[in-house]
Amino acid sequence: MNDFALARAAHVLSIVWWIGGVAFVTLTLLPACRALAAPAARIELFENLEHRFGGQARWATALAGLSGLWLTHRLGGWERFVHPAQWWWMHAMVAIWLIFSLMLFVLEPLLLHRWFRQRAASAPVATFALIERMHRVLLAASLVTVAAAVVGSHGGWWM
Repeated sequence: MNDFALARAAHVLSIVWWIGGVAFVTLTLLPACRALAAPAARIELFENLEHRFGGQARWATALAGLSGLWLTHRLGGWERFVHPAQWWWMHAMVAIWLIFSLMLFVLEPLLLHRWFRQRAASAPVATFALIERMHRVLLAASLVTVAAAVVGSHGGWWM
């Protein structure tokens, strides 16, 4: 097996783990927290249950970024970023990766946990709804990007 095959396998597996986890959190965990806990306790329950996935998501996004960087280098794909109309899905992959990396490595640990807890103290229902909405938007954008990247990387119609 060559370095390209290993990098591609690492890239695909890391994205399956990461975006699959986001799908589980968005479509299963958040609705369960809403159904099982009183409004004031939902965020605490969600954070307790989701905490273990946070570390996994950080590893997966880091591996996706490193393998994506290697694949771009190995394929000589840097020029694709000069042609956004033709290779828009490459830009979308980088954008999704940047958003999640900022959320997981910077915003959540430094700001968001504290901000959500403070906001939930005065508006628990609205705060939990905001968390659910954010997860749905990020999941939808991620799934569109994954689908576009698969089609685009296999010579899809928009190339």
